[in-house]
Amino acid sequence: MRQYLRRILCVIGCAAGIAAFVFGAATNTMAQGRIETGILSGVQKVNLAVPQFASRDAQSSPLQLVFHQVVMDDLNYSGIVDVVSTSFYPLDDPSMPSELKPQEWAAAPCNALDIAFGNLTTTGASLSVAGYLYDVRQTPAASILEKIYTGNATEDGARQLAHEFADDIISRLSGGVPGIAQTKIAYVSNRTGHKEIWEMDYDGANQHELTHLGTTSLTPRWSPDDSRIAFTCFETYRRVVSAQICMYSTLTNRLMYFPHYPGTNSSPSFSPDGTKIAFMASYQGDPEVYLADVNGGHMHRLTYSLGVSTSPTWNPKTGQQIIFVSDRAGLPDLYEMSADGSNVQKIPLSAATGVAAADLPATGYVIDPAWSPNGQLLAFSWRRPAGNYDIYILDLASHQLAELTRDSGQNERPSWAPDGRHIAFESTRSGSLQIWTMLADGSEARELTVSGRNESPNWSPK
Repeated sequence: MRQYLRRILCVIGCAAGIAAFVFGAATNTMAQGRIETGILSGVQKVNLAVPQFASRDAQSSPLQLVFHQVVMDDLNYSGIVDVVSTSFYPLDDPSMPSELKPQEWAAAPCNALDIAFGNLTTTGASLSVAGYLYDVRQTPAASILEKIYTGNATEDGARQLAHEFADDIISRLSGGVPGIAQTKIAYVSNRTGHKEIWEMDYDGANQHELTHLGTTSLTPRWSPDDSRIAFTCFETYRRVVSAQICMYSTLTNRLMYFPHYPGTNSSPSFSPDGTKIAFMASYQGDPEVYLADVNGGHMHRLTYSLGVSTSPTWNPKTGQQIIFVSDRAGLPDLYEMSADGSNVQKIPLSAATGVAAADLPATGYVIDPAWSPNGQLLAFSWRRPAGNYDIYILDLASHQLAELTRDSGQNERPSWAPDGRHIAFESTRSGSLQIWTMLADGSEARELTVSGRNESPNWSPK
């Protein structure tokens, strides 16, 4: 089993050229069919020191505090570095390469392998940050990153520059895979009295409402270039209020035209090249999966079965396969088909290994499929006989299974971050329905929302 778990780690990490995750598996929890996730390291994490940046003037002093805290938070949650405790740092913080004494940072008790440091300067309304990343194991220390970042001399400006610096560090240390500090999460919130589409930074900052329809909006999905968000709305069509596909432009901050159809239309999903959109429609009878151009033209049907077929998700690497949910065999389960609707086959979860047979929910519901960015893993929600939904990951090649959540409320609607190392999801574990994120091994769960009921997160592609 550990061999398999290491393999999944390689699927998550090695294919992307990043440090891999390892799923730990305790014997007692395995007997219960549970994979206890704890982040170990297939490749050793980098010990990284991040001393305070120097403020070059009085105006930059409060912004330095914001900048440093955001950089620390971004790096700590990256999953690929261990940020050394500041209590182990030498007395003198370097603000530029000529001040760096690498032996002091490489020696005990700091034991850093790399150090990120620099300084901030304000000029009128502009903030400039000189950021450096050095390898202190070498003599002399080797430069990994040297860059000047510029932005507004505001708290938001300092946050943005900190995200940019953190993303550059992660990219340098993970073989070129960009960090996610500048990504967004779209979600549904009812905090204004109706379910509207909202957006926030990946860390929960800057939460704000996008739509103001005053009805019910659901299932937001980013386009691959993050220029638009498709979602399910409720609007009047032929004097009947029904679920329709709506489109929101993140460039103009307003709704875009998308044709409406009779019946129920919901759960949109963009193709990886952004030219097509798959969704559920019922205007010909049973709810089935349809495909249309991104503007709604050339709509045609992909699935033909009794019951409901919905929630399509594309293979993001090939664009040639779609996984969807169907109850054609009785209960909701996962099916895969070619993008033209051919070669439909059920994904055999009952044969999956990684969960004890006694714990396989033979009568459970399987919903919310989400394909990982590398196209090799599938996250989804599975309701066990006890009645709770939890989030699982399936290796599509081997049909090995890993359970990421258990015994902490209802956990549903997983959505992958573009780095393949993080997953957003909705959970009731804090007492109400909120948006959470976790590392893709199930560890380090973080609650991002606390006001109102928040659900259906979807991570922006970049």
